[in-house]
Amino acid sequence: MQLSAEPIIYGLIFVGVLVLVEGLYLVAFGKSISLNSRVNRRLEMLDKGAGREQVLEQLRKEMQQHMKSRSIPLYSLLAEKAQKAAIAFTPRQLIMIMAGLSVFAFVGLTVGTETPVELRVVASIGIGIGGVYFWINSKAKKRMAMIEEQLPDAVELMVRSLRVGHPFTSAIQIVAKEVEDPLATEFGIIADECAYGRDVGESLKEMAERLDMQDMRFLSVAVTIQQQSGGNLAEVLAGLASVIRARFRLFRRVKAITAEAQWSGKFLSAFPLLCLVAILAKDPGYYDEVLDHPYFIPCCFIVGILLTANLFIMRSLTNIKV
Repeated sequence: MQLSAEPIIYGLIFVGVLVLVEGLYLVAFGKSISLNSRVNRRLEMLDKGAGREQVLEQLRKEMQQHMKSRSIPLYSLLAEKAQKAAIAFTPRQLIMIMAGLSVFAFVGLTVGTETPVELRVVASIGIGIGGVYFWINSKAKKRMAMIEEQLPDAVELMVRSLRVGHPFTSAIQIVAKEVEDPLATEFGIIADECAYGRDVGESLKEMAERLDMQDMRFLSVAVTIQQQSGGNLAEVLAGLASVIRARFRLFRRVKAITAEAQWSGKFLSAFPLLCLVAILAKDPGYYDEVLDHPYFIPCCFIVGILLTANLFIMRSLTNIKV
């Protein structure tokens, strides 16, 4: 039995694309841009001598640039994820990186495989674009998960600050200094905006819409109502922190309960593809007799559509809103 090494080469090139784009990101923006770092990026930029206004302008530009570029063809697929991940690369740089990675993948496929040129071109473009999308999507998921986990502690820290007599803007500054990234930089932007005269409720609302987080919306609404009608903000935020923690625990329970169904959907969609790879690796000419059949290509499209629909259906069934 002769096994083909081409599927392994395709997989290695895709992994190489992910490693390369992550390396470029860290080289361009430093270790503090990584979500694995405990360094507060905003404070590091201030420590390097940059002015507060300059830091605020740069961070706001990074966090808003992607949604402003949704009109670029195909980039709209990446814009929302890149916004949530706060990717510091500009949209133009991301497009250039996708093009460069496609060229890199084409060279790797040319050296490592003997597939036709047309297939190599299509696969290279898919690897370049798909690799960047996968990288951005993983960044966005990780960053949003970290913010959701940090938010209750940040709200409780604000409650303690308010109870000892600090104003709300000072409580936000304390959160920006004491907690870790990514939430620290987000609250640091709000603190800087308030220092330059912007309403804190508007800043919180904009952050909630940018991150598309329900808990952030609760926080912005609570602060806005307190500004308009008065009341004990510390007690309101203490209750909000309890609600956020309860929702977070419930979300984790729901995620654990639906994990089996989610993985079942992924396995059922991937199993036919794995079987196809195994069959072609064992006998590359297994489908030679039916390749010229007029129903072969349409059936392949139908199978692909059904597998894709299975993923979306299983995801919708297990996507329980908390």
